[in-house]
Amino acid sequence: MEKSLVFYSGFWCCLVLAMAALVKGRFVVEKNSLTVTSPDSIRGMHDSAIGNFGVPQYGGSMAGAVVYPKDNKKGCKGFDEFGLSFKSKLGALPTFVMLDRGGCFFTLKVWNAQNAGAAAVLVADDTDEPLITMDSPEEDDKAARYIQNITIPSALIDKNFGDKLKKALSNGEMVNVNLDWREAVPHPDDRVEYEFWTNSNDECGPKCDMIMGFTKDFKGAAQILERGGYSQFTPHYITWYCPQAFTVSKQCKSQCINHGRYCAPDPEQDFSQGYDGRDVVIENLRQLCVFKVAQESKRPWVWWDYVTDFQIRCPMKEKKYNKECADKVIKSLGLDHKKIEKCMGDPNANAENPILKAEQDAQVGTGSRGDVTILPTLIVNNRQYRGKLDKGAVLKAICAGFEETTEPAVCLSNDVETNECLDNNGGCWQDKSLNATACKDTFRGRVCECPMVQGVQFKGDGYSTCEASGPGRCTINNGDCWHETRKGKAFSACMETLDKGCQCPAGFRGDGIKSCEDIDECKEKRACQCPECSCKDTWGGYECTCSGDLLYITDHDTCISKSAQQVKTAWAAMWVIFIGLAVAAAGAYIVYKYRLKSYMDSEIRAIMAQYMPLDSQSEVPNHVSEERA
Repeated sequence: MEKSLVFYSGFWCCLVLAMAALVKGRFVVEKNSLTVTSPDSIRGMHDSAIGNFGVPQYGGSMAGAVVYPKDNKKGCKGFDEFGLSFKSKLGALPTFVMLDRGGCFFTLKVWNAQNAGAAAVLVADDTDEPLITMDSPEEDDKAARYIQNITIPSALIDKNFGDKLKKALSNGEMVNVNLDWREAVPHPDDRVEYEFWTNSNDECGPKCDMIMGFTKDFKGAAQILERGGYSQFTPHYITWYCPQAFTVSKQCKSQCINHGRYCAPDPEQDFSQGYDGRDVVIENLRQLCVFKVAQESKRPWVWWDYVTDFQIRCPMKEKKYNKECADKVIKSLGLDHKKIEKCMGDPNANAENPILKAEQDAQVGTGSRGDVTILPTLIVNNRQYRGKLDKGAVLKAICAGFEETTEPAVCLSNDVETNECLDNNGGCWQDKSLNATACKDTFRGRVCECPMVQGVQFKGDGYSTCEASGPGRCTINNGDCWHETRKGKAFSACMETLDKGCQCPAGFRGDGIKSCEDIDECKEKRACQCPECSCKDTWGGYECTCSGDLLYITDHDTCISKSAQQVKTAWAAMWVIFIGLAVAAAGAYIVYKYRLKSYMDSEIRAIMAQYMPLDSQSEVPNHVSEERA
């Protein structure tokens, strides 16, 4: 294991050097304008380098007051430890915190300032040198917790300008600046051209998670722009070549195709297990060919569907990152499988692949665009995007690339309607007989989720299968189970007692889905086996008769004489009569007792009323007294 990792490091160090030679190391710093409005002594326009994280306000500007903290000048610790807060007061300009370079990552400085209430961050260089791009570090789990939550813009300023700002602040002067991103992206016409450099690998940690999350979130907006003709999108994939000294090595063969011409790092960074870099290169090539074939069929936006569906359906963790799973996705989207295979060519051929060769050539920067060496990279109108890879931030940068007043509605409204389900049902499951589909349009693009039909919930992956589940499922297409009716007798393999699946009923055997075959109980001696029995097989059951005047008793699988049966029947009838008489007598006795008790109570009350009148009763007339009077 250790030897494998050591060789891995050495191998990819050489691969990186080879890549550097390929692209000649040309890097362009994207800048925005920073204008000092006060004090007059340093008033004017200055360059600043846009940070490659956070959310730059592409197409807009922001004014603020600069603050240089007395403590924690590098911003490597939380400002609450020093009792500092940069929240602006009501009616005041937002606070731009200026921090010194060094001591920790740029992202940590900006994160700490944001938590203290800063609206933007200016990082002053500590060395006299050309401006560089502040980039996010190679993310680990700890860094990933805050990098994706940075929402304020940041910029690097040179040492000379930083010193001037510090001097003005130390003299007690108010320093107000304006950050302007309106010219950060060229906007020559009513169509934006943009590129997204990505990767199909889903096991490279937080960076891969970020790429996959962005692809899913941005898909809906991207397809609206592409369908409307507002944009021209092109996906790209970074590839390296294997150094000449390693082309015949086992490691190079496992990480490269076409005899070392096109390579990718091992997903697990371990040659001895899991998927290889070769697998990643082949899937990258497939995704490029998906785009090429979709573009030829005037549907370039289908690339977004394929990539997001492949992420969901074919992850490395589930061991589904393979051609078989990819072919299912291609089929579900109605793409020409043969054209894609032809486009990909032979990965084992000792020859150049024109698709991947074009990708390597495109990595070299041209004009105002620098070389592409890191993932992910987004380029808008030949200008590299800097900032957080977030749907809202990226859409703002793309919309800044339109000529004024030509922006499409998606740039002016948050109400995004994709209507992807109208085209090939979005590649999702559907049942035309039920008029049911798993395709649902959302502002992020379509999703494939099994529906509820006639009060019955369907379950499945939403792409190729959705099955009725739970109570009532047998009322929907008989639960997709076998069923048949013969001579008035109906049998079904759908059981309401089962949440899913099919089970042949008693008297049948089979898979319950396509077929259930009648079992010959007589031939298999499952019933009617007594000496006097005669068995006859019927569809879904059997008939058993006894010889002579004997009767067949199913529970005991035996024959008995009719006289014995008659005796049993007579005794049973007598017992029924006896029990009925006993119940009737008991009922009559209860009624008699109740009536007798009621009569006695009324007599006693009448007698007592004559001699001992109750207070609540009126006096009973005394006929004897009246005669004497």
